[in-house]
Amino acid sequence: MQNDLWAWLSLVLLGAFHGANPAMGWLFAVALGLQEQRLAAVLAALLPIALGHAAAIAVIAVLTVFLGETLPQPILLLGAGVLLLGFAGWRLWRRFRHPRTRFRATHRELTVWSFLMATAHGAGLMIAPLLIALTSRGSTPVPDSHLEHGMGLGSSLGVALAATLVHTTAMFATMTVIAIIVYRELGVEILRHAWVNIDLIWIVVLVATGLLTAALGLRAIV
Repeated sequence: MQNDLWAWLSLVLLGAFHGANPAMGWLFAVALGLQEQRLAAVLAALLPIALGHAAAIAVIAVLTVFLGETLPQPILLLGAGVLLLGFAGWRLWRRFRHPRTRFRATHRELTVWSFLMATAHGAGLMIAPLLIALTSRGSTPVPDSHLEHGMGLGSSLGVALAATLVHTTAMFATMTVIAIIVYRELGVEILRHAWVNIDLIWIVVLVATGLLTAALGLRAIV
C-alpha cells in the first residue's frame, strides 16, 4: 500500500515536472497569447496541449499493461530500464531538435504537436516503471489466476487510465499557473535572461530512472 502511494505521488510530481518544462507546451501557449494580446488565447491553447500529452502517456500506459499480462515483473522492469537508458543516450547524442511549428495553429494541430513532443521527450516511458509497480502480476506470469499483488486486465487498464489522468491533471495545473504568470507578469523576454536548461535536467532524470529501474529488475532476477 505504501509503495502504491509513492507511485501515485511520483505520477503527480512527474506531471508537475512536465508542466514546468517549456518544451511541453506552455511557452508555445504564451507566445500565442502575446501574439493575439489576450489571456484567453493562452488558456485556449493549453487544453489541446494537455490532451496531446495525455494521449502520448496513454499509449505507453496501455502497452505496459498488455506486456504485464504476459511478462514477469523483473523482466518488465529490466526492459523498461534499458529502454529508458537507450532513449536518454539517443537524446544526448542527437541533441534532439524540436520541429518548427507555425504560431497560428488550430486546436487539432496543437494536440498533434503536443503528442509528438511528449513522445519525442520520452514522457510516457517515465511512467512505465510506476505502472509496472502498480499493475504487474509479480515475478511470474499467471494468465488464468490473480496473484495477491496482481489484477485482471480490466482493472489494470483502469489503473493505467487513472494514472494518465492523475499525471495529466498535475501537468495541466502546473502548466496553466506558469503560463498565466509569464504572460501577465514576465513575458517571454525573461527567458533570455533567466533560462534553465530543463531538457538537460530531463535527460539526467531519464538516466537516473533507467538505472534504478534496471537495477530493481536485475536484483529480482538474481
